[in-house]
Amino acid sequence: METIKPNDTGAAVEDVQQRLCTVGLLDESAVTGTFDAATQDAVRAFRTQNGFEPGEEVTEKVWSALVDASYHLGDRTLYLRMPYFHGQDVLDLQHALGALGFGCGASDGIFGAFTELALRKFQMNLGLPSDGIAGAYTYAAIRNLHHSWEGKEAVPPSSHLGFARAADVLEANALCLFGTAEFTRSVASRMSNLALATNPASKIMSADSLLVAPDADMLLVHIVLPESETGAAVPRVTFEDEQSLAVRLRSAVNAAQAVRPSRVAVELPDVTWEDAGEGRSAQHYAISLLDALCAALS
Repeated sequence: METIKPNDTGAAVEDVQQRLCTVGLLDESAVTGTFDAATQDAVRAFRTQNGFEPGEEVTEKVWSALVDASYHLGDRTLYLRMPYFHGQDVLDLQHALGALGFGCGASDGIFGAFTELALRKFQMNLGLPSDGIAGAYTYAAIRNLHHSWEGKEAVPPSSHLGFARAADVLEANALCLFGTAEFTRSVASRMSNLALATNPASKIMSADSLLVAPDADMLLVHIVLPESETGAAVPRVTFEDEQSLAVRLRSAVNAAQAVRPSRVAVELPDVTWEDAGEGRSAQHYAISLLDALCAALS
C-alpha cells in the first residue's frame, strides 16, 4: 500500500480515521476524509502507543497494527490456521478464557495452538461443539459470562498441550491428504494448514501443497463424499460418530499398511455441518478429522 500522509484526502484517509475512532484516539466528528491536524495528532499517538518511531504517516506496518487494534471480540470467526489470526479481538479472547480458568499461554494477541486448546476446553466445559472455532455460539457464551472475567486476572499460563495433534505425531507420520471434489479438497487443505499451524515441522500435507509426487511411504488419505467411489480394496471409514472415529481410523490404517501405496478413505456425511455455512463446515471437519487421525496414529 502507499503511505498515507498529512493533507491526503479520500476513502483511505477516511478508513484510517474510522479505525482511529474505534481505538479511541479520534472523535467521530473528525472523520472527514482529509488528513488534517486532528488526524495527525491521533496517528502520532497511535504510533507512540504501539512502539513505532514518532511520526505522522500511516505506513503499511502502521496500517496493519491499526487494523489489528480495531477488531473487537466477536467481529470475526477465529480458529487455528497459518498465517495465525492476530489482533485485539484475539487478545480479548485470550483474556476472557484465561480469567475463566482456561489458560492460553502467553497473552500475545496471536491465535496459536495454546489458544486453540484453551478454547476447546472452554467449549467442552459449556457443552458446545469442541472444535476450537470461535464463532457466534462461543462468543454468546463468553458474553453471558462477562461478569466472571471482565477486570479479572488470567490463570497462570500452561506449558502443556493436551491433545494428540500436539504430540510428535505430526512429525513422525508422513501423510498425503487429498480430495477429488472442491469441498473435500478444501477440507484436505485446511487439515494441512492446521497441522502446520500446530507444528511447523509437520509431515501431514495436502496434495495441493506438495511440490513433488507423494513418497511411496506416505499414507494417502482420500477425503470423499457419500456418492464418491474409492475402490473395493481401499478401507473406507465414515465420519459419523466422531467419538469412535479415531478407533475406526486406526483399524483402517493398520489394514491399509499391508499394501503399497497405503491408502484409506474417509467419507464425510455432507458439505454442511449442523447449520453452519460451507467454510465453517469444512473447518469443523478438518479439525475433527485431523485430531482423530493423530489419535489413531499415536
